[in-house]
Order: sequence, then C-alpha cells, then structure tokens
Amino acid sequence: MNLVLMGGVVSALSYHCGLHGRLGVTRHAIALPEGKRLPRPLKIAFASDFHAGPPTHAGIFHDLFAAIATEQPDVLLLGGDYVSGPAANAAVMCPPLAACQPPLGKFAVLGNHDLSTDDADICRRFEAVGVQMLVNRAMTLPAPFGNVSICGLDDPWTGEPDAAAAFAGAGAVRVLLMHAPDGLLSLEGRQYDVAFAGHTHGGQIALRDGTPLVLPEGPLSRPYHYGRFPVRGNGELIVSRGVGCSRIPVRINANPELVICTVQ
Repeated sequence: MNLVLMGGVVSALSYHCGLHGRLGVTRHAIALPEGKRLPRPLKIAFASDFHAGPPTHAGIFHDLFAAIATEQPDVLLLGGDYVSGPAANAAVMCPPLAACQPPLGKFAVLGNHDLSTDDADICRRFEAVGVQMLVNRAMTLPAPFGNVSICGLDDPWTGEPDAAAAFAGAGAVRVLLMHAPDGLLSLEGRQYDVAFAGHTHGGQIALRDGTPLVLPEGPLSRPYHYGRFPVRGNGELIVSRGVGCSRIPVRINANPELVICTVQ
C-alpha cells in the first residue's frame, strides 16, 4: 500500500484536491427515560476510523481536532481503526490527542486494523496522552455523571468481545462504545442507552443518496451502514462515517464526520 500510494504523496494530493471529503459535524440528541435523567446535558464527541498511514493525509486530523476544540464536549469517544499499516502510524494522532482535554475524559476501543498490527503499541501511545483504552471494560464518569458508564467492547471479529466484562460494574446509564455495529451480536441481552460504532465509512464511496457502492463487511454493518437506528429491545445505535480513508485515499458522497451527541 505504501508503495502504491507513494508514501502518502497520493493522499496529500487527494486531501488538497478535496477528495478526502469535507469534515462536518453531525448532531444527535438522546432523551433518557424519566428515571435516568441526568442533572445536566452530557455532551459526547465521537470519532472513528482514522486510518493514519498512506491512505489518509494528516490534514484531516487537524480539521477533526479543530472541530472538537470548537465543540468543547464533556467527553471524547474514539471508535477504533486508528492506523492503516504499522502501529507507529498512530504517532501522528498523539500530539492533538494530548492537547485535547475534555473535562470528563477520553476513551477508546480498538478496531480490526489495530488488532492486525501491534495493538499493544497503539494502546501505550494513547494511554501516554491520557486516553483510557476500554477493551472489554467499563469506566464510570466523574460527578455530576456518576451514574453514567462508558462500556467498551472489543472488536467483534478480530478481537475477543466479552460483554459480561464490558458491562461489569456499569452504572444505570450505559453508553456502549464499539468499533463495528456487529458488536451488537455479542451483547447476549445486555442493555445500553446509546451505542456508538464506526467501521463502515458510510461505504466511503456512495451514490448521491448515501447508498454505498460496496457494502461494508459484517451482517449488521450492511443494514446499519450509516446513521441513527432504533435497536429493538435496546437503546439507539449511532454509526459514524469515520474520519480517514481505507485502502484508497478517496471519499465520494460519504464525507468524514465528527459526531456530537447530547444525552439528557
């Protein structure tokens, strides 16, 4: 890939020609049931599928973190696939992650591309800049959101998802963070209030109406390829188009995005 993409030269041309797409902010609001209402709205930022490496120019990461700084979320969630290729490619993301300081923390799960390389190295790099890696574990937010837990589930296909561990000790309000929509298949009946996933890129290349030309892999990644979905018997699922490019440095009708979700 590095050879074909000329060590990032092609992705640089793509980005500067607008072929990475234009990063935007997509907003959602989640109203909790009466008994779970929060003392004030919780503002969550979610970004996924960075693919740092030859297919993605680092300029798109600058655009993303500029948008995060403008939005000033309470918490930042990262949905995996940080690299394409070696784990060392994640280094480009570490300075902006270190500078990003949401008051309630930064949390991340791993994606299939991360698990195909040295995922332990990615975890070390991210933890060094204050990101808490949630591989089948939950973390409860500080006050005034002590009843809200971020439940991180390992990748459903290349990882070892363990829903029992991911939800262990979780509070009454549960935010599920996973890489792919197929993580829902691993829940074994466990409940969440809102779930975030990426993986699909919204197809990355799609028709004008957003229909992917190539459907993403995974049985749930096809029907849940992009957008907000009610999940029968559970909370809502929000699937992002992600930020970077996979394989080829081009996005068409599938712009990169930062998801902002307000929960109350």
